[in-house]
Amino acid sequence: MSKIDLLIKNANVLTLDSQNRRAGSVAVSNGKIVGIWAEDEPAKGEVILSAQTNVVDLQGATLIPGFIDTHNHILMYGELKEQLDCSPTRRKSINGVLDAITTKAKELPDGEWIKGYGYDDTLILEKRHITCEDLDRVAPNNPVIISHVSAHVSTVNSLALQMAGIKDGDSNPQGGHYGRDEKGRLNGILFDSAMQLINNILPKRTVDDLAKSIQNAAKDYVAQGITTNTDAAVYAEDDFEAHIHAAKTSMNPMRTQLMIMHHLLQEGAIFGNYSAAQLNQEIQEKSGGKAKLDSAKILQDGSIQALTGALREPYYENNDITGDLIHPQEILNKMVLDLHQRGFRIATHGNGDRAIGSILEAYSYALTNGGQRDHRHRIEHVQTATPEDIAMMKELGVAASFFINHVYYWGDRHLQIFLGPERAKRISPLHEAVDANLLFTLHSDCPVTPISPLFSVWAVVNRLTMEGHVLGPEQRIDVETALKSMTIYGAKLNFDEAVSGSIEIGKNADFAVLEADPTTVNPKEIKDIAVLATYIDGHPVYGQGTTRTF
Repeated sequence: MSKIDLLIKNANVLTLDSQNRRAGSVAVSNGKIVGIWAEDEPAKGEVILSAQTNVVDLQGATLIPGFIDTHNHILMYGELKEQLDCSPTRRKSINGVLDAITTKAKELPDGEWIKGYGYDDTLILEKRHITCEDLDRVAPNNPVIISHVSAHVSTVNSLALQMAGIKDGDSNPQGGHYGRDEKGRLNGILFDSAMQLINNILPKRTVDDLAKSIQNAAKDYVAQGITTNTDAAVYAEDDFEAHIHAAKTSMNPMRTQLMIMHHLLQEGAIFGNYSAAQLNQEIQEKSGGKAKLDSAKILQDGSIQALTGALREPYYENNDITGDLIHPQEILNKMVLDLHQRGFRIATHGNGDRAIGSILEAYSYALTNGGQRDHRHRIEHVQTATPEDIAMMKELGVAASFFINHVYYWGDRHLQIFLGPERAKRISPLHEAVDANLLFTLHSDCPVTPISPLFSVWAVVNRLTMEGHVLGPEQRIDVETALKSMTIYGAKLNFDEAVSGSIEIGKNADFAVLEADPTTVNPKEIKDIAVLATYIDGHPVYGQGTTRTF
């Protein structure tokens, strides 16, 4: 018999262990799972209930391991929540966006920034990008920046260009380009690295402000059953400190993984002399064990919907464009080798198949010249990986984090505009990954798409587009595998499979409570299942359940 802190009974427990066992009740002590029973509650005398024991009767609801989202941008999401929503669901035309900016400009003094997010040139009524000419008409005295839904494009007005020192005659930066009109003049549209000069002059927020943004975002995350979360791009020292502060003070109650952008790890930068072990130790010590190093993060292309993803063959409707590699191969090889030799796991953004091939070449170079180890290097998004790319990933031991929500949100436009029918039906080739026994996870890339693990599970099980088409039915996978890709596979990707990702004795008591069983409902209903509660270390961080105190 053992004294316990939490007893969950009358539950439909999906353990998601190696045997997919099910159970009826679970006991927790000191944040760890100490008992699992097939019955609805343990037999009398098997556990000791005290005045402090929380007994939760789920009345048949489903208990699963807490979700692990391995790639999103929680700080960015928290910041965007404070900006103008320019997405097509709110602003269906450019005029709608401009009306919102006009109203905001009237509220602010001259010179203060106006920020917005989420416009989509392929869904908005005019089917084009917003330009500086548009923005100048409604906010000539305020610098304006509106970010594209892909996060790989922004539009600014002339005042912002002037403040950043960007002029008509400027050449394009490496890894990006400036949009121009038919006369070659800047039109305010900035692609990928071309956004950096604007980012450099945006008002700096304090670490406390950034931590509060994380706190606000975390409330939405735990409401979706997420217990472990990876911020996929820590760009600056203040961002890093904000994550540490939010984790240490439980402003962010989730277990936190941090991808550190490679420029912070280069010689002369804040972490330029660190090994991975040293940086991870510092993160854990400063956060009180609440945060860990995930990886060194590199970008090797942009976004397919922004026409900056690097493809081997041209875009479908823009057959003079193949996208851009951000780093020349020789430079990428040296960068990856250096990080590999310093012990870092490397996560590299690759949407287009040419970028994926480039990343694999760099990983192969590092493994050949820097030594073999259990690296679990990653490719992020893996949107257009070919069968040969998947095979090479398996051979090199490279994991995949698939941005599966592309199928729903952009699948129709991939068919019609970006990729064409043959390539579009293969985006996020999950079934091929399963067949290759590749380690993979799913992710939301929030705020690019809304945070919801169950939506991602729904997306990969059904592969439905916004217009109701099934995109590549042969790439669908079963529900159990999809759930594992956001639980135990995520734990393995995080090197945490011994303590997380499934409901097994000795593991962390991180749970999500669902109103229905995703494995038994109609697959098309999975995304609509409500999350009733979320537990981390056996403590409720969202929802209450039915509690009885003894």
